[in-house]
Amino acid sequence: MRTALGVLAGATTIALSKAASLADVCTTSHAKSSLPSSDEIEGLEIDTSSITAGAVYNASTSGSYFFPAASYSYCNVTLSYTRPGLDTPFLLELWLPAPEDYQNRWLSTGGGGFAINSGSSSLPGGVMYGAAAGITDGGFGGFDTQFDAVFLEANGTINYEALYSFGYLAHHELTVVGKAFSRNFYSVGDSKIYAYYQGCSEGGREGWSQVQRYADQWDGAVIGAPAFRYGQQQVNHLYPDVVEHTLGYYPPTCELEKIVNLTIAACDALDGRVDGVVARTDLCKLHFNVNSTVGAPYSCPASTSTTVLKKRTSMSNTTPAQNGTVSAIGAAAASKMLDGLRTLDGRRAYIWYQPSSTFDDAQTQYNYDTGKWELDITSLGGEWVARFLELRDADNLSSLDNVTYDTLKEWMELGWQRYEDSLQTTWPDLTPFQSAGGKIIHVHGESDPSIPTGSSVHYHESVRQIMYPGMSFNESSEALNEWNRLYLIPGAAHCASSTTQPNGPFPQTTLETLIQWVEGGVFPTRLNATVLAGEREGEQQQLCAWPLRPLWKNNGTVMDCVFDEASYKTWVYDFDAYKLPLY
Repeated sequence: MRTALGVLAGATTIALSKAASLADVCTTSHAKSSLPSSDEIEGLEIDTSSITAGAVYNASTSGSYFFPAASYSYCNVTLSYTRPGLDTPFLLELWLPAPEDYQNRWLSTGGGGFAINSGSSSLPGGVMYGAAAGITDGGFGGFDTQFDAVFLEANGTINYEALYSFGYLAHHELTVVGKAFSRNFYSVGDSKIYAYYQGCSEGGREGWSQVQRYADQWDGAVIGAPAFRYGQQQVNHLYPDVVEHTLGYYPPTCELEKIVNLTIAACDALDGRVDGVVARTDLCKLHFNVNSTVGAPYSCPASTSTTVLKKRTSMSNTTPAQNGTVSAIGAAAASKMLDGLRTLDGRRAYIWYQPSSTFDDAQTQYNYDTGKWELDITSLGGEWVARFLELRDADNLSSLDNVTYDTLKEWMELGWQRYEDSLQTTWPDLTPFQSAGGKIIHVHGESDPSIPTGSSVHYHESVRQIMYPGMSFNESSEALNEWNRLYLIPGAAHCASSTTQPNGPFPQTTLETLIQWVEGGVFPTRLNATVLAGEREGEQQQLCAWPLRPLWKNNGTVMDCVFDEASYKTWVYDFDAYKLPLY
């Protein structure tokens, strides 16, 4: 681990005696002696009987998309607390590095989907950098219990304690308790503890929920593909289903796959480099017409896939062998999806994914009895409407009959209004965080098939316009980028590399870059990224900071970060379906 920390070692002064070993401190008695008082943690009451502590030696991780491989030892501490006047226990799991490796850092981590945590899978990303790291169960009854399971008290009755815990409060409390506990655990006194956040998808939204509300609590955040703007984001998963239902055409999975592959092939070279990666989806929008795929032959063998559902059950899906050609109506359906949701009178309500993204939300199912492809309503959007808008204890919608594009817009507006103070999470004035010296590295896969890449761009631009209204575009972009930088990841899917573009890089060491920026003043002009699969595995690349875009020259050997107005405009949207501004 000391090699992995490299330039980070020695960044802080460790007050704990170097003679103290992991065995010395990783005991239940020491953990109990490290508990902060309720005054230190905003009146929260820790249950002393809930404390457990266990040392783990020579653990290792092969790495993830957000941290590299590493070996480490740590103390695993669990505890529970309650809020003043309430009986609901909140469970925390904390991983604390060995004393000799601790670097006065705290890392909060988030979840995905309706999960408020990612289990312990995200915690190595903290301990390998000398940070105590933690997760919360949100008060849901266990780390494996997800928010949707506790959202309703009964049909029509919202569990508001769970709602606001999921929205932002439980993560705030995790950090308040985690920082105070680790300060005592390592006996660092009044020494500075740097607080960081790292999460993607729902975890990215949770990160913004903290930065927007608790500016002085954080020094920096790594935010990936945030699932914010819940009102629009969740309903948006249903948009391709409504396109198919409206057209009365349910494309075979192989037809959509062919359209994606042809899109990638056609747009690959637009960035000046042929590598199987669409690094300029904006140029793809300007120069590629989906109708050019009509008539292209496709062929896919029969297959059986197993999908692990959010309820931790699995479902097998079998599709027959498929042979055919891309149809005009299939291309029309894809084009309609790519344009994004508009009301029946043509006003824009939301955006969809970039060209080169897979059509995951548009997947259909094959009916062996009828020999036809049929609608398959995605539960990502269906459950949101049934449970969170209609307030029914249901996991999906049974039908999309009578659901129009206007219906989707109305559902989006209802969710926006109902959950604006808890789940929308797009407050654009980050002045308190900026004034406190906070830093943000925001990343989003350019071929994300679950959360539109343009969603992150739109919020970034909203922050720029709200915080720097009197400046020119160049001046305000430069001012924002001094502390809040957005990097689009070429070819990447949702919080991961894309199987259809495996040569695309991924910024695996972003937290390390953030630490160097916050603690060492090393400004990340470009963001380091590594190709993690494919024929170019191991190749090191760099990502351009928005609004600059990559363009290769010298036969694809040198990358420039450039700006051009036409490409920029493909990312700018006027959501004129709403009377209020959508940030």
